Amino acid sequence: MADKNNKKTPGWKSELLEWLKSLAVAFILAMFIRAFFFQAFKIPSSSMEPTLKIGDHLIANKLVYRFQSPRRGDVVIFKFPGDGRRDFVKRLIGLPGETVWISNGQIYINGKETTEPRITNRRYFNFENLPPVQVPGDGLFVLGDNSLNSYDSRYWGFVPRKNLIGKALFIYWPPWRWRMISQLEFSGRPDYC
Repeated sequence: MADKNNKKTPGWKSELLEWLKSLAVAFILAMFIRAFFFQAFKIPSSSMEPTLKIGDHLIANKLVYRFQSPRRGDVVIFKFPGDGRRDFVKRLIGLPGETVWISNGQIYINGKETTEPRITNRRYFNFENLPPVQVPGDGLFVLGDNSLNSYDSRYWGFVPRKNLIGKALFIYWPPWRWRMISQLEFSGRPDYC
């Protein structure tokens, strides 16, 4: 005869309820992290080759620009100014108040030719000339690393600062491409907005 003091082992219904509670908490936590801290993105085009390749999956830090200004050379993710439903990823070249122009394939910022290799040695570097343009106080000038296959600030203008989603941190898929996406520096120090 069973001891009346022994508790009944939980049935499958209570176990299922515990699993559902755990899944709900995990889902809420994941949505909170995605909304405020980190977000995954997949690269759909070759506009950022060789840095980012078609099919690369990356993690972006969505919190960083709440505490620091974007830096020249950052690989940024933003809402496309022409269609807020689309996310773009490009390299930040021009900061607010700066004058950017392209002449004979060279990029100039405030009259000084850029010397950072990841800016000047762009893949398929074949820019048409771009007359000097001043980046507005709330804007950013961005270019794709693959200049011949990039729809960027040369064509549609500046990215409003409010459109920034975050900074690309690292590639997590495919596994053989795992790596950090490094910060670029100009003249030995980062430039700030």
